Amino acid sequence: MAAKSDGAPVSLRNDIPPECLSGSAQRSPQCHPARKRYSLLDCSWTICALLVFFSDGASDLWLAADYYLRRNYWWFALTLVFVIVPSVVVQVLSFRWFAYDYSDTNDSSTAAAAVVAASGAKSHFSTKDSEQGGAGGDAAVGALPTTGTMGGARGCCRALMWLFQCFIHIFQLAQVWRYVHALYLGVQSRWRGDHERRHYYWRMMFESADISMLRLLESFLKSAPQLVLQLSIMVQASQVLPLQGLSASASLVSLSWMIASYQKVLRDSRDDKLPMSYKAVIVQILWHLFTIGARTMAFALFASVFQLYFGIFIVAHWCIMTFWIIQGETDFCMSKWEEIIYNMVVGIVYVFCWFSVREGRTRCRMLVYSVVVFIENVALTTFWYLYRAPQTSDFNSLLTVCMVASSYALGTFFMFVYYCLLHPDGPISGWGWGVPEEIAVESCLSPASSLPPDVVASPPRTLQRTKGGDREQMGGANSDVFLVRTLKRGVKATLPPLAPSTEGPVIRIDLPRKKYPAWDAHFIDRRLRKTILVLEGAAPVTPRIQYRCLGSPTEVMEYETTV
Repeated sequence: MAAKSDGAPVSLRNDIPPECLSGSAQRSPQCHPARKRYSLLDCSWTICALLVFFSDGASDLWLAADYYLRRNYWWFALTLVFVIVPSVVVQVLSFRWFAYDYSDTNDSSTAAAAVVAASGAKSHFSTKDSEQGGAGGDAAVGALPTTGTMGGARGCCRALMWLFQCFIHIFQLAQVWRYVHALYLGVQSRWRGDHERRHYYWRMMFESADISMLRLLESFLKSAPQLVLQLSIMVQASQVLPLQGLSASASLVSLSWMIASYQKVLRDSRDDKLPMSYKAVIVQILWHLFTIGARTMAFALFASVFQLYFGIFIVAHWCIMTFWIIQGETDFCMSKWEEIIYNMVVGIVYVFCWFSVREGRTRCRMLVYSVVVFIENVALTTFWYLYRAPQTSDFNSLLTVCMVASSYALGTFFMFVYYCLLHPDGPISGWGWGVPEEIAVESCLSPASSLPPDVVASPPRTLQRTKGGDREQMGGANSDVFLVRTLKRGVKATLPPLAPSTEGPVIRIDLPRKKYPAWDAHFIDRRLRKTILVLEGAAPVTPRIQYRCLGSPTEVMEYETTV
């Protein structure tokens, strides 16, 4: 899910190179949509996510203890395995991230970059090697005041933090700690002053990205197989215990919640995508709740009769989906092998539900996947109905089949509600996707001073990038960004007064920007993240992030880190 730095150089400049300048580079903050602050809804959402996590884990452990007391040792072992193994995997990954974030490998380089940012001097900063800081980096580090007392206190605090994190991860509480930490950072970003507010908001966004990736992985390694297992036990035993129903319901809610939450955090983290409203998130939860419910019921029915063939079916479906994803050439991680591992994990997700992994119109791919899943659900349910146990009555069998069909139909209904009414990019128009509202050019020419000074900005939304066909219609790739209209004689051109622009430092990342729905490199690359946090906290003027420019100079991939 995350990757270490692959040596992408990062430079810190106070000027933007001329080859990356465009008309959009000089736009004022007024051309960005409404700025966002950490709200009460965000706080409530984090608390609810924490409750969902607790209910899922506690119900599974309670059910495992109940199986043990009933002397159903085989079911007890399977239930406990699907709780412990995924939790250990997530704890190891979380501790690896903590160890890298809290290590001393880049302290000198990040400190040098922070001093350079605060002084406004021109310098280069590279993440390729901590000894390869640019000219002026060593001098900057030498200028840092260090005393023995401060060093001892800092070392003691670091040792306590390491002990605390070891305790947290040994007792399988990494997710709880990260949820609480994200909640704390969000509240601090609301209460602090403007500069500290931006810094805390950045840290909250990074923490939210981490917990969403960890919880998504845990949900499909733990909640999904746990749901299929408990439903299979119910069908085989022809009875439903209250704890079984509670555990299955908690697993289903956890799965649906984390898919929608992941999409929301991913959209909130990117400046080139509009954020997802909480109405859309709730509808997406209902969409996945009913479709995954129908899918897992079909799995459980088939597995209660054909255990061996069910395993073969799952492995075959996972292999086909994984190869389909790899063939699409995704770009999520920073290295080839981590990309393959990520695709294998997404292949597990595709066993249960749809998950967008490529930019562009997903209509055709989603239609193909939905048709395949529908055919599989019908086939699995039909085989169970034909070869079910003799003690199962026809009435109960037909009722079960109707439950599977109605659940899938309800999920499809909520999917259409989401795409037709609540999708952030606009509703579906006819057979194509709706076009999101464009930002008027006049708003970009308004004075920057009209923006209230106390407004806290989220990562701003950029203008839509020009596609290939649009550039040809506009006269080629080298045509002007803004068309100049001739004025009639005697008419004076009136231009609004522009506020003087105060250019701050620019963090230039020598990487092309990843396409949605991938995370930006500074969200998954721990070294870039550490550098940005230090610069954000030390620079008097908010630094801006600029990725490597691709294609024509009009496609500038840079945005402010004001959040």
